[in-house]
Amino acid sequence: MNTAPLNPVLDRVTRRITERSAPTRRAYLDHMAAQRTRGTQRAGLGCANMAHTTAALPNEDKLRIHAERAPHLGIVTAYNDMLSAHQPFESYPTLIRWHAQQLGASAQVAGGVPAMCDGVTQGEAGMELSLFSRDTIALATAVALSHNVFDAALMLGVCDKIVPGLFMGALQFGHLSTVFVPAGPMTSGLSNDEKAKVRQQYAQGLVGRDALLESEARAYHSPGTCTFYGTANSNQMLMEIMGLHLPGSSFVNPGTPLREALTKAAVERAVANSGRTGQPYIPLSQIVDEKTIVNGVVGLLATGGSTNHTLHLVAMARAAGIVIDWDDFSELSAVVPLLARVYPNGSADVNHFHAAGGLGFLMRELRHAGLLHGDVHTVMGGQGLDAYEVEPWLDGERLAWRPVPATSGDTGVLRPASDPFSADGGLRLLTGNLGRSVIKVSAVKPQHRVVRAPAVVVHDQQELLAKFKAGELEKDFIAVVRYQGPRANGMPELHKLTPPLAVLQDKGFKVALVTDGRMSGASGKVPAAIHCTPEALAGGMIERVQDGDLITLDAERGVLELEVDAVTLAARPVRDPDLSPNHHGTGRELFGLFRAHVSGAEQGASPLLA
Repeated sequence: MNTAPLNPVLDRVTRRITERSAPTRRAYLDHMAAQRTRGTQRAGLGCANMAHTTAALPNEDKLRIHAERAPHLGIVTAYNDMLSAHQPFESYPTLIRWHAQQLGASAQVAGGVPAMCDGVTQGEAGMELSLFSRDTIALATAVALSHNVFDAALMLGVCDKIVPGLFMGALQFGHLSTVFVPAGPMTSGLSNDEKAKVRQQYAQGLVGRDALLESEARAYHSPGTCTFYGTANSNQMLMEIMGLHLPGSSFVNPGTPLREALTKAAVERAVANSGRTGQPYIPLSQIVDEKTIVNGVVGLLATGGSTNHTLHLVAMARAAGIVIDWDDFSELSAVVPLLARVYPNGSADVNHFHAAGGLGFLMRELRHAGLLHGDVHTVMGGQGLDAYEVEPWLDGERLAWRPVPATSGDTGVLRPASDPFSADGGLRLLTGNLGRSVIKVSAVKPQHRVVRAPAVVVHDQQELLAKFKAGELEKDFIAVVRYQGPRANGMPELHKLTPPLAVLQDKGFKVALVTDGRMSGASGKVPAAIHCTPEALAGGMIERVQDGDLITLDAERGVLELEVDAVTLAARPVRDPDLSPNHHGTGRELFGLFRAHVSGAEQGASPLLA
């Protein structure tokens, strides 16, 4: 296809990342080459070891594996039925094993990984395990594949920390052919606008818990991913734009014939790419390179994706020896247009986005504008991103792909690059004497993007909620919520703050949030400088803010400044906060090692890659 020349900013950022990453990337690729040379252990396993490997398999599979005749697939699954998004995975291993047999291959569930629901733990103690669950999942993925008897792997996961964790763990076995397999979003329920309205009414005491629960249950109502564009659906977008899903597969609803056909096709690609069938060998380490990571950043910006990926994608890249930072995000954001409006950046959900043309349309538009690297490896083989400008459909019972429509089916949801919702991606880097932080402005109206107001300082979100309920926040202010970083308490999302702050903003007050913690992937219309680093517990200047200090948050100029002179700040005492309540109960005792060794937010907030 004809595409525009590569955007010079995209080219420059990619080259800079490549140069910056050269030593660590080379070391990673050398490790993967060595693993490929050693091969799987099956050929050299002792008889007792091999017997353990195949003991529970059907005789036909035992013969295949013992004879080393065909690819053997390892399934790593995040199935549980606590997560609506993961409930459909219950039946996947049976389907995958059966289809692998039809292809003359074999498959086993190599292992399961934990998968917690942030929707359940929001505002609760369990949320302090959420970010670290990503690294736990990476470890569990490595344990699952450590048997080293597989030629290919299938990753079954969808939600917030699960896909990044599977990705990080799978990259340690990057010599394997690997395909990520989605489950799809639930069908549309109560509109996101109506859900947000009821949440704000509840925050004001205008409706009771019964009304709120009814609203939430109508929104989250069936198996499948939640339909707003938070971290879970940003994960799905990432896996597709990075070439690790099958084309058009991210947002096909569960329990449909097309969904089943796509799952079977994922098995076929894993087998084909394994290097054991005479077809080209395509390992994960070959797919995930500097260009692929940049494409992921571009996808996040063009869709208004989750701010959580300013942490996750950094850690994911580092697992492949690639070093990116927030300057890269910010520079790309200045040239990548916003092409999608999906809640919380609009009223539509991901089903509407998919119906309007979805990722195939978006990727074609970005390539036409010179804003994606098309010459990348994907699970589809040597076609690069040409293979992704399509949509799947069933021709009778046969899975097929056809070109995406020439025009958007709904320009209120998805637009061409020639007529974007915004000329930039809406993610900004903020710098100043409070450190470095990020802000997502794609859902923030221009009149709310600059706030200069006194600080209201609290040490957890419950303290701020109490002030709101007591009527103490009916004024202009910037909420400073500190000791929420990864070292302090695992960096929980502060999603519960969105409704009350939105209420105050709607009343005409100038309000904003500054925190060393996270907001949800569904961060909305209130300006929020998040992931402030260094965090308070690591000596960050956010630790020295006092009530009443003037703060300027200017998302237009990229400024986050505490208006207190350096001499005064230096004279302020350093606190020794009592964080013990955050370190006990709900399993938090077990994560002390992670808190002690975690890297900063801009380095991915990972205890594994510090």
